[in-house]
Amino acid sequence: MTPVDGAARAAARAAVEAWLADTQVAWEPGARRDEYVVQLPGEAKLTTAVSLVVGERALQATAFVVRRPDENHADFYHRLLRSNARLPGVAFALDRLGDVYLVGRLPLDAVTADHVDELLGVMLSTADSSFNDLLSLGFATSIRKEWQWRLARGESTRNLEAFGHLRED
Repeated sequence: MTPVDGAARAAARAAVEAWLADTQVAWEPGARRDEYVVQLPGEAKLTTAVSLVVGERALQATAFVVRRPDENHADFYHRLLRSNARLPGVAFALDRLGDVYLVGRLPLDAVTADHVDELLGVMLSTADSSFNDLLSLGFATSIRKEWQWRLARGESTRNLEAFGHLRED
């Protein structure tokens, strides 16, 4: 495969930059050439940082979701694989440490501001909607201990409310 010409890369960069200007989301240049790191606000997962890299052949989007699970590994990974079958244009992936990411790619000739919006919308909604379930599956023991610790000390449990089903009284 030969790399796409510079005009296609320039057009893809222009489409990403048009989307950034139009949405006015927080972003900063990444460490790599032609990388944009976008901060997308969520609800369950308060912020999802997405790295957008305009490469030789495609726009690659990568977002950290959650670290490697502490427990229930089979159920945890089963859930990710079942989710992959239903996700439009993105998939869960693991890095070498086992941390969970969402990845998506658009061919350079398909990169428009609308397609960037669709891709990032899917990434945000997927990261946000799966976050609490993944935490419940992979970190139940830690969450239960946190509930106990906070209740014993009279600390706020407001940010644990989504995990009330794990609370042991």
